[in-house]
Amino acid sequence: MASVGFLYPGHSAEDDYPRLEALLGGAVRLPLVHTDIGEDAHRVDALVEMGSAARLAAGLGALKDRGAEAVVWACTSASFVYGWEGAQRQVRELSATAGLPASSTSFAFAHALSALGVRRVAIAATYPVDVAEHFRAFLKAAGAEVVATSGSGIVTAAEVGTWGRDEVLALARAGDHPDAGAVLLPDTALHTAAHLPALEAALGKPVLTANQVTVWEGLRLLDRPLACPELGTLFSRPARG
Repeated sequence: MASVGFLYPGHSAEDDYPRLEALLGGAVRLPLVHTDIGEDAHRVDALVEMGSAARLAAGLGALKDRGAEAVVWACTSASFVYGWEGAQRQVRELSATAGLPASSTSFAFAHALSALGVRRVAIAATYPVDVAEHFRAFLKAAGAEVVATSGSGIVTAAEVGTWGRDEVLALARAGDHPDAGAVLLPDTALHTAAHLPALEAALGKPVLTANQVTVWEGLRLLDRPLACPELGTLFSRPARG
């Protein structure tokens, strides 16, 4: 069976991954290894350290032992803070160390927007606004037009991981904009796998969330398209390499 491995920082919403695997009908395995988060802070210096090559490399052996055929760094903020070129370098180094195709959640968002043919987006972030602005700049480098950026000012992933359905829906509604063709919720610490149909019904447009696009990106790396209506508009147009 095909297997995509994920390097996930710390412990917040990692239970989204077995849920996503189940929703995909067990057609692919999604093993996950936790990386050392260091300081749990949505702050640029802490995020740069969180995404360092040494921290990512430490988990690769365990993922390969579990049969991973591709690897995704399941963190948005600790990839986009490096900027477009720095995030590309991060992924290249990860791929070279693993000897496997590799990507990150930041690039997953960029590739998902391309697959959907959506250019104008709104960002509904849990992060402080200054960190969310780094994501806006990353998406601009990817060719997207960000028509609105909101940040909730949450500093730690641990706090984000406690949010439930009501908070997630409120976040998305608050960050939406009438000119946006999609709304992006970029934090992998946020539980969203169970809420995708509700999010898209509430906003009436595609909603892309971090753990959703991360799994989609892994399938894209393997050129293994899978459709699953429970996972939103993105999964109605299967990932292709």
